Amino acid sequence: MSDLKFLRVEVIDDVAKIVLNRPKHNVLNLDMMRELNGVLEKLLEDSTLKCLAISAEGRSWCAGVEVGDHKPELVRDMIDIFSRMLTLVEAFQIPTIAAVQGACLGGGMELAIACDIVIAAEQAVFGQPEIKLGFFPPYAAIRLPLLVGPSKSIEICTTGRRYTAAEAKAMGFIAHVADNDAFDAMLASMVNEISMSSPLVIRLNKQAVKKHLGMTTQAAMAGVNDLFLNTLMKTEDTLEGIRSFEEKRTPEWKNA
Repeated sequence: MSDLKFLRVEVIDDVAKIVLNRPKHNVLNLDMMRELNGVLEKLLEDSTLKCLAISAEGRSWCAGVEVGDHKPELVRDMIDIFSRMLTLVEAFQIPTIAAVQGACLGGGMELAIACDIVIAAEQAVFGQPEIKLGFFPPYAAIRLPLLVGPSKSIEICTTGRRYTAAEAKAMGFIAHVADNDAFDAMLASMVNEISMSSPLVIRLNKQAVKKHLGMTTQAAMAGVNDLFLNTLMKTEDTLEGIRSFEEKRTPEWKNA
């Protein structure tokens, strides 16, 4: 991935990190989204990964999608490439973290909320300002109701208002806010907590949460119990977890 123009990517200790790097506001144009989609596709093939974090260089995390790419002659390609990007983020079986500093607006906010966990520095601001340019945010219209409910979603989309990190946390679409100076440490701590566990069992935990969304409690319990008994309990790593606890030692995960 050394030929990347708009991104920096590294994989260290089974943790993948993508850094958005298109100065000065990391606005997503067609080429940047194609590049990001290519990176996401490659990372999806790596079954040893435990976590993916997306951060950014510059004043903004991502200030949205290039307005010029919304023109009628480009908009079909833009929507297809943009939708592919969000579908790929949602396809990860490991936890995905959006680590947001600065402005996170429009398509940038949609990319952030496609991640499982959004953490933010105090200075971060969030918003879906599409309405002010005569648009609506397609993915946010689907995702936000699951995070904050229909009423707040309509407010966010129809006012185009900007929200502080504290306001976004109160609404429920970001998980944690840190002082600007403590932000990197907060991200490192969360990544470290996740990466201590087996990559296979991390994936099964996420599957247990996502697979049963929208089901009745009875159907969800039947499904999650089947996953627990017939998949989880047959893994080497779950048995290793039990042994290591009884033997008072650090587990040695085999991702199997």
